[in-house]
Amino acid sequence: MKLQIMIADDDPHIRKLLAYHLKKEGYAVLEAENGQHASMLLEQHPVQLAIIDVMMPLKDGWELCQEIRTYYDMPIILLTAKGEQKDKAKGFLSGTDDYMVKPFDPAELIFRIKALLRRYHIVSTDLITLNQTVINRRSYEVTIGGVPKQLPLKEFQLLAQLASHPGQIFTREQLLQQVWGDDFEGDSRTIDVHIKRLRERFAEASGDFIIATVRGIGYRLEAAGK
Repeated sequence: MKLQIMIADDDPHIRKLLAYHLKKEGYAVLEAENGQHASMLLEQHPVQLAIIDVMMPLKDGWELCQEIRTYYDMPIILLTAKGEQKDKAKGFLSGTDDYMVKPFDPAELIFRIKALLRRYHIVSTDLITLNQTVINRRSYEVTIGGVPKQLPLKEFQLLAQLASHPGQIFTREQLLQQVWGDDFEGDSRTIDVHIKRLRERFAEASGDFIIATVRGIGYRLEAAGK
């Protein structure tokens, strides 16, 4: 499963350049032409890292950065043509993790992306490690401190979906579509029941992660130590 990076920049040449280098490194890419488009993409797709231009129409990079910090948990890199200290300070106060001034070296940007993904413990692998809890998406196995934990298939898939994107908020509808598929005829209460069961099964692993309820929206998995 490829990690997905969103590029939000109103300059199509910058988007094309970044997309080329990111895809070359094996990442999946989403492109947004302005801040509002970026907000829409974040609601519709799981994103592991955002590269955001400061000066964009409809919603600027600082606003988008603050929005991401409010609703999501992912690394952010701000891009800007401005190099003044006050602009950098505003970027970090908005919640960015890193800051690059145009023109930039794509190789340096890739290096910074990899460093941020490591810092956020986001890896492109079949193994998801949440402290002592390890989820193997290939073998459908979960272990806690090396001890196997048996899960029904749908509970496993639901846990793996949440754990693949720690900190990301998923609506019940998104989880139904991603785990049960378009043909499922049940309702969103199915998610609530399975989340309740997962919480009960992993009560002893609460030091590794928790599944938090986001009132009125859905759920997100929060890894300890984040």
